[in-house]
Amino acid sequence: DRGTGERTVLWRRPECLRISPDEIAPEQITCARMLHIDGHDTPAVERAARMAREAGIPVTVDVDTIYHGFDRVLPHVDYLVASSEFPVQWTNESDPFKALEMIQVEYKMRVAAMTLGAHGALALENGRFVYSPAFVVNCADTTGAGDVFHGAFCYCVLEGMPMREALDFSNAMAALNCMSIGARGGIRGAAEGRALMARAERRSRPEFETRAGAAAK
Repeated sequence: DRGTGERTVLWRRPECLRISPDEIAPEQITCARMLHIDGHDTPAVERAARMAREAGIPVTVDVDTIYHGFDRVLPHVDYLVASSEFPVQWTNESDPFKALEMIQVEYKMRVAAMTLGAHGALALENGRFVYSPAFVVNCADTTGAGDVFHGAFCYCVLEGMPMREALDFSNAMAALNCMSIGARGGIRGAAEGRALMARAERRSRPEFETRAGAAAK
């Protein structure tokens, strides 16, 4: 879409890329500072997440839809950063604020969050909602924006950033990537992300901003 930069991608994951649980060795997990997972190959992901949790390694997850057996993965997740659809689908609760709260309480996560595309991101941490509006840029291609957001968020967690700063930084890095063609065409460094944070116009969902602000008081 030349107006929004959105692109439809059709793909099929070949069988040769599937990972079985017995291919996950403890030393592959315990040497890391963080484990980032998604919903594919759920049995293997569950084993890896369990190993990380037992070793005290934080686990982050990127999930956009319901995967079979994912209920066995979520108890081992520290940081959920989902699509806006997943919390609602998982809980059958149409209110995204309530859906995030239900997931965080049930699985005892440190953070339950969702990305909101052109409107930023929302997170629940320590009983407090944090909303970060998106940055307005000249968007050429949104492909890969979610992956860049997740990579930036992992960096922020490891750096110990406060949640609002982490969401702002992750939004900024994703926005920069949208300014070039290709999933990795616009990946930039931290300095450029912070420069965008300092100067760019923001695009918010007023109802999210209002509710998150009220919940913080």
